[in-house]
This record gives sequence, C-alpha cells and structure tokens, in this order.
Amino acid sequence: MNMPRRLVQPTNQTSIEDAPFSTTGLSSLFRHQPLERFAAGTIVFWEGDKATKVFEVVCGMVRAIRLLSDGRRIIVGFLRPGDLVGVSFKDQYVYTVEAVTKVELRRFSRHLFELEIARQPAMRELLFSKLCDEMTAAQDQAVLLSRRSADEKLASFLLRMATRRIGQHMVVDLPMTRQDIADYLGMTIETVSRTTTKFAGSGILAMTDRHIITILSMDELRSIAEGEECNHWIAPCLAKMRQQTSDARQLIG
Repeated sequence: MNMPRRLVQPTNQTSIEDAPFSTTGLSSLFRHQPLERFAAGTIVFWEGDKATKVFEVVCGMVRAIRLLSDGRRIIVGFLRPGDLVGVSFKDQYVYTVEAVTKVELRRFSRHLFELEIARQPAMRELLFSKLCDEMTAAQDQAVLLSRRSADEKLASFLLRMATRRIGQHMVVDLPMTRQDIADYLGMTIETVSRTTTKFAGSGILAMTDRHIITILSMDELRSIAEGEECNHWIAPCLAKMRQQTSDARQLIG
C-alpha cells in the first residue's frame, strides 16, 4: 500500500474549518497542547510505532487502518472532531492512522496525559466512559460485518455518519472514498455503489454531490438498518418470492 510519508506542520493559527471543539471534559486537557496539521492522505502514525503520543481531532477526519499479512487493509473506524486518537494500553499503536481530509490534531505526550488522568478522578471516569463507548462500537461493527446484508450495512453506516441537519432532512458528509466505505463495511466498491443507487432510486436518499448525501426518509433507512420492511423498500429476494406467490394464486384462481 503506497502511503505518503508523514507531513507535520505545527501551527498556532485558528482552525481551518468551523468544526466543533469542546473545551469541557477530556478536550480541556488538550486545548493548550501543540496543534499539528496533516494534509489529506498523510500518515499520523503507523501500526507498530511506539505509542508515545495521544491526539485529539480538532477538525477534519482520519481513518484507522489495520493491514493484513496479504496486503489487504481493513478500516476499523473513521474519527471526527472531538475523538481521541492513539489511546492505548500497549506500548505500540495497534493501527495506522491516516488523514482522510486535511486535519488538525492536538498532540499530548502519552506520559503527561496519563499523569493528568490519574490526577483527576473526573477525567478518569470520562476516559473510562469513552473507552466503553469505543468497545461497544467495536462490538456493533463486528455484528454489522458478520450478520447483516449489504442493504443493512450501508443503511447503518449512513445513520451513524449523519450528524447535521439542513431544513427537514439529515445530511451525511462522506469525505472518504467509496473504497474506504467498502473496506469499512466489508463490501466491494461495486456493491457500495449499487446499493447507494438503489436507495436513491427508491427515494430514501438523494446524492447531493460526490461526498454529500441527503437522507429523505430517516424512518425507512432505519427500517432497512434494522432488517425490517418499509413502505417503498422491499428486499429483492422477498419481492420475488411475493411475486411468485401472487402468480401462483392467480393460476389457481
């Protein structure tokens, strides 16, 4: 996998995007830490590097990647503003982190971060809660990959990524590539494209542009994610079975 080398540009300038940055909770530990910029496609750290730093995403998006022995990659998560990167109980990072877009991260020495967490019980509780949330998300992802259909996987992913509203509809910002989404969901890029087109054709969503999707029917998308039927969407195999049953009844009649 040909990844650009890490390009770090320390800066004291304001954020390059109007992304939310909370100064409460765990974020308060980072607000006076050095700010670093990474261009899209550059590496923040590699799997196996010594885990000496903890980062908080200020703006932009990064992806966490595991590389398999045969060269294939698995994307284990997309991290957005407010997320912590590199928190580990091991001496080495367990995944590679790469910038999806241009990003800004605040960097904290892991040793000093752990000292601050140990010194402040409230911060310990917040960190424990965040780690529990990440474990739950990892379990949900395992279920998503192992048991769900392509329709259910993509619907669940879009619901998880929908974070802003325009008018009456939720909007999904997808700065990553279709290949990224495919690697995250355990699908092929062709299946991702085909399923997205099916959802758009059924009126569940609209593809505003290449990286923005508007969800037109949250209820129907949730129904698909939960494996249920909805008014305008029936799984193709079920629709075929119903048509065959209907045809048989007409012949009998």
